[in-house]
Amino acid sequence: MKKTGIVIAALAIFSLFFTFGSFAQMGPMWKGSGGWGIGMQYSKMYDPKTVETLTGEVISVDKITPMEGMSHGVHMMLKTTKETISVHLGPDWYLENQDIKIEPKDKLEVKGSKITFQGKPAIIAAEIKKGNEILKLRDEKGVPVWSGWRHR
Repeated sequence: MKKTGIVIAALAIFSLFFTFGSFAQMGPMWKGSGGWGIGMQYSKMYDPKTVETLTGEVISVDKITPMEGMSHGVHMMLKTTKETISVHLGPDWYLENQDIKIEPKDKLEVKGSKITFQGKPAIIAAEIKKGNEILKLRDEKGVPVWSGWRHR
């Protein structure tokens, strides 16, 4: 009977350790996300109801910090037949590790959520098509594909 109690107590302690360890890893900000993780303030701006597809030419590609406390991200200006619009791609550390490189004068198709950012229209990109190549950035719900990544 005494051994059974010890085993149950050990299992209870192990369960608590495992549970609290899992929650600690989720943290208030995913370790390594730089503020770009799912559930973060910036990611919550993506709205699947406002998704649209634009085509145009890249005017510029720059690094930005969308919100205070975030790591650098990549942003481009896309000139369409209707407007020149800011397109937010994702964290710099993720995009640097992709095979598709976005450069000025590229002709692209951009699919993403149209938002208002700092008082101006912008797109949070979900997918970029460059010729026959596709750069997937978010799923249909807006979950970033880099959510499982850790940058160094």
